[in-house]
Amino acid sequence: MNNESSYLCENCGEEIVVPIDFSAGSHQSYVEDCPVCCSPSLIRVIVDEQGEVQVNAQAEQDRF
Repeated sequence: MNNESSYLCENCGEEIVVPIDFSAGSHQSYVEDCPVCCSPSLIRVIVDEQGEVQVNAQAEQDRF
């Protein structure tokens, strides 16, 4: 199991690497500011039964 993954920031296009906390469950979501442009994104992490990780990010302003 890899304990980090990445996503592309919708605001600046940079690839952002995030740590994966497997103890937090198979479906996780949280808001994190991009370390490059400081724009908030809603991060969703899904860990399947084989331990494969999928990370999706959506600009937080798009949620409303």
